[in-house]
Amino acid sequence: MKVQYKLAVTLAFFASAGTYAAEATYAIKLMTPETALKAAQAGLKKCRDGGYQVAIAVVDRTGQTQVVLRDRFAGMHTPDAAVNKAWTAVSFKSNTSQFAESTQSGKESSGIRSIPRVLAIGGGLMIEAGGTLYGGIGVSGAPNGSADDACAKAGIDAIAEELEF
Repeated sequence: MKVQYKLAVTLAFFASAGTYAAEATYAIKLMTPETALKAAQAGLKKCRDGGYQVAIAVVDRTGQTQVVLRDRFAGMHTPDAAVNKAWTAVSFKSNTSQFAESTQSGKESSGIRSIPRVLAIGGGLMIEAGGTLYGGIGVSGAPNGSADDACAKAGIDAIAEELEF
């Protein structure tokens, strides 16, 4: 009898806490590989048009790599850097140019830069649409972070309409 009472009280407690409990499941939206590839190709074209040889990467909302493209003369470091820029943008939900500024030496969160894979330099943007984070895009190899950002933005612009629906 005591066991039944204890169970009933426990169940009543959890039922009353229902407003605080999370749902047992949830749904997420993910980019298809074709959408990720389209973004990467558009970003690569923008960089080529600017005369830059780059690598460009797209990761999903969990930071898993979906696409990596490396132009033929891009530096050997650029594929890893592009993936890490995209990963950083998604992981910290911040475009890497702003992330670089907020984690500078001497700032309270500067130590976050020592986490493996974190790359605090321009060229990593979140891919968002309709209030949903779909992933990130990273570019490495243009002469500076703002040029990398422009190529990444071109990739996002190429798929924005598809993600809005």
